[in-house]
Amino acid sequence: MFNLNPAPERDVNRASFFEVGVYQPKRTQNIGTLWRTALQLGASGLFTIGRRYNIQASDIFEAPRHIPLRHYLSFQDFQNDRPAGIPLVAIEMGGERLTTFRHPDRAFYLLGAEDNGLPSFVLEKCDKVVSLEAVRQPSYNLAVSGSIVLYHRCYLS
Repeated sequence: MFNLNPAPERDVNRASFFEVGVYQPKRTQNIGTLWRTALQLGASGLFTIGRRYNIQASDIFEAPRHIPLRHYLSFQDFQNDRPAGIPLVAIEMGGERLTTFRHPDRAFYLLGAEDNGLPSFVLEKCDKVVSLEAVRQPSYNLAVSGSIVLYHRCYLS
């Protein structure tokens, strides 16, 4: 695990602690947009698993300068660093509908790459799987998916 910025360590005891991360991101420009949204909606931290994250122009607020950004080489590295008792919530097709989902007070939200999503071995380790409804196909851009879930957490649940 690499902590990519000098931001303070996690305060997992905060009443509304949540972090958002991406597994094996394909298009890193979408991550910058997600980080910007996460910062605006009060995320406690950010993380990537697998491919490295590069600073993106879409993150105009430079979120990693304000909240921790961690990079894990593997899912197991993430699991080893994840504080006990905080649920891992996958954002993936085929899960519980977001409109009925009750967000835990503290959570890690994990999104997969746009082309492959989250692999089954990762989904098996998640405490919850949440999916987004759609009028046509329930497939969204990574940044849009994460932003919708975080907005729902903050204002609609």
